Amino acid sequence: MTKIKALLVSAILSTMVLSACGAENDTQIIKVANYFASDHSQNIALREVFKPMVEENSNGQLTVQIYDNNQLGDEQAFTDSVRMGTVEMGIAGMALQSTNPMIGAVEWPFLFESYEQANEILNGPIGDQIGDAFRELNVEPLTWTANGFRVVSSDRPIDEMDDFRGFRLRMPNVPIFLDVGDALGANVQSLSISEVFTALEQGVINGQENPYATLVQSAWYEVQSHVLETYHMFSPNVYLMNLHFWDNLDPELQEIVSEAAQEASQYQWELAIQSEIEMKEYLESEGIEIIVPSDEFRQQLVDAMDPVYEKRFEQYDWAEEFINSIRNYESE
Repeated sequence: MTKIKALLVSAILSTMVLSACGAENDTQIIKVANYFASDHSQNIALREVFKPMVEENSNGQLTVQIYDNNQLGDEQAFTDSVRMGTVEMGIAGMALQSTNPMIGAVEWPFLFESYEQANEILNGPIGDQIGDAFRELNVEPLTWTANGFRVVSSDRPIDEMDDFRGFRLRMPNVPIFLDVGDALGANVQSLSISEVFTALEQGVINGQENPYATLVQSAWYEVQSHVLETYHMFSPNVYLMNLHFWDNLDPELQEIVSEAAQEASQYQWELAIQSEIEMKEYLESEGIEIIVPSDEFRQQLVDAMDPVYEKRFEQYDWAEEFINSIRNYESE
């Protein structure tokens, strides 16, 4: 009996050890949702950098599953899912500014002059200042990426401020965008993005504004003739992870995810810059005329935004100091 008991105890202990080892080696899945096409620079960076770095460096403890092209719903839907924890991670724009306006302040007009400057500022202390605003919404911001500088496509040349008068310009139905369109002197239309092509084709609107990538991928250039390279707003994206999921990762795994996010981010910035060059060449080959504003015209565009800023400085007690910290930022 003693020998039998000893064998039973040994078997039980072995089972417990194996179970413990299995628990330690359980794979955690990181579902990553976004609204970009599979061949967009955001998804290229996820596939080529983020996913392999996370999986290899975690020795299989973490597995990354990428759900691109709105597979898990549109931006609002998957961002809500990340906040609730039903999706671990998403690459989002500034949609959460509707809950906390500071999140969207980096998208205010004429704040950045180049991709390099935007990258340094957003992935530095300025971006860190917004971190708590995200965490209050139950998401951890891992890194900032580039959607792109916004330009105006049109069915006619726009060479001066007066050309905006009577110009029917589609803008997103977001207060800052609507105010920017009004400040330009345009007749602002807030159509959904799915309606833009038909509206352009039928002349319901004369133009729209978005980064070059969106203009090309949505084929809006097929029903436009010109692009005014205003660079009037820079639209960033951010890697957001559910805060509970993040906080419950071991510190070593947090470091692995963070490092992979940073590497993927920097790769995506490089791809975004190169992609814009290629898209401009493609648009010109398709007969689109790209107009670069003169120095005088550009300054008029910048000056026209004064009321937009004055309104927000009066509305938010943090706004003026925050915006000035961006405007006065000195590169290290």
